[in-house]
Amino acid sequence: MSDTLVKTSLDDSIYTITLARPEKRNAVSDRLLGALEEALVATPAGTRVIILTAEGKHFCAGLDLAEHQHRDPFGVMQHSRSWHRIFDRLQNGGVPVVSAMQGAVIGGGLELATATHVRVAESSTLYQLPEGRHGIFVGGGASVRVANIIGPDRMCEMMLTGRVMEADEGQRLGLSHYVVGQGESLDKARQLASRIAENAPMANWAMVSAISRIDNMSSDDGLFVESLTAALTQTSPEVAERIGSFFKSKGQGPRT
Repeated sequence: MSDTLVKTSLDDSIYTITLARPEKRNAVSDRLLGALEEALVATPAGTRVIILTAEGKHFCAGLDLAEHQHRDPFGVMQHSRSWHRIFDRLQNGGVPVVSAMQGAVIGGGLELATATHVRVAESSTLYQLPEGRHGIFVGGGASVRVANIIGPDRMCEMMLTGRVMEADEGQRLGLSHYVVGQGESLDKARQLASRIAENAPMANWAMVSAISRIDNMSSDDGLFVESLTAALTQTSPEVAERIGSFFKSKGQGPRT
């Protein structure tokens, strides 16, 4: 894995993956995607939370058009499916992922961000789907992940007009869960990751593994899978201890 494209570090049970191509605004090349996949495959045993962040002023400016290659239709489909494979590993790998975003979160960068479970945006964050301006269509999962968050109608409008959406509007629409000041996203992501890491590992696994799949099911099937997931988590040995601790602390007010 090339540490010039993706850097990793482990702090206790929190594994940080950093896009490290700031001179290109962390634009997505095939080599960067490959390095990201290797970092995900190499997630250390015992990792409870992953933080995805980026060096420089921008999280990810999308597809690196300088490296755009002409492909036949089958080649384009295979390339798109490789993005799907990597982003699916991020979303459905069983480990919660917190992203810290700043600056450009554009095209493929937005597809990458929406594969994470908790998103922190700095006030400088800008969202855009400029594919229409380039005469292409999304291929990294936006038609599912972005559309699920902001709605297909609004996603279509973003693609048709190529407009830039600022951090506050992105927050209102759900593209981020938190908006913080300039330079504060990584600290906030670490704070949230520490809080998430305190949860029971099986509960975290269930939340990031089941909810998105249930959303893709019929109501009856979703409710059945919900019951199965509840049965798995609520009968784990850790649950009795945690509930006992809750009752001991009852009356002390909500935890902040």
